Amino acid sequence: MTVKQLSLPELTETCVRLGVPGVGLWREPVRAYGVEAAARLVREAGLTVTTLCRGGFLTAADPALRKEALDDNRAAIDEAAVLGTDTLVLVSGGLPEGDKDLHGARERIADALGELAPYGAQRGVRLAIEPLHPMFASDRCVVSTLDQALDLAERFPADQVGVAVDTYHIWWDDRAPAAVARAAERILTFQLADWITPLPAGVLNGRGQIGDGAIDMRAWRERVEAAGYTGFIEVELFNDDLWARDGVELLTEVTRRYLTHAL
Repeated sequence: MTVKQLSLPELTETCVRLGVPGVGLWREPVRAYGVEAAARLVREAGLTVTTLCRGGFLTAADPALRKEALDDNRAAIDEAAVLGTDTLVLVSGGLPEGDKDLHGARERIADALGELAPYGAQRGVRLAIEPLHPMFASDRCVVSTLDQALDLAERFPADQVGVAVDTYHIWWDDRAPAAVARAAERILTFQLADWITPLPAGVLNGRGQIGDGAIDMRAWRERVEAAGYTGFIEVELFNDDLWARDGVELLTEVTRRYLTHAL
């Protein structure tokens, strides 16, 4: 999504040229290209699919909507398996319309995980619960802190359910460093994006280029590595201004910024 202006062939070609060894994929462009074709494209380029994003939206109380969400997440798990990644990132979902019960919504996520985690295990795919900044709690994700994500994940085996650590969503939380240490082997992916202000209208597409904002990327990398994480580090930027630029130029800049500000 950082360079969604690039087609999948352009993305893989540029990653190879820049020495980027892996890519986190999103379901929409993968489905448009064809899941098996995308898997073959990335594999033949010598790249690793680090994660697939996104599953989730598991807070519906209506039985029909709940079944629809579970079916979609099973499909996402299947797609992740075809792509060769062992991690599906979950954005848990916001409050259903007219609902004000955050605890109840989180419990419905736990119930859904009880069905999805064993299915993921059968397919070799782990589920990574991603906490989102509290400004998204009503409409997008009732899991707002890393501790809340871990409270859900720890109900299940560590090789089935873990967490995604995204600097953009947790940097503000003074309990997050301790939560990173608590997460340990449950950290399934680590993502970078900076916090810049003012946020744009709608706030969703306001993630800043690494080094342009308030987050100490290197400090967060060191915390995650101290917790035992040795996997890939992803950059995930939602930003209309960045998407309006030339994608190859942007991806080249992202790699430089990562080397400068995160290593």
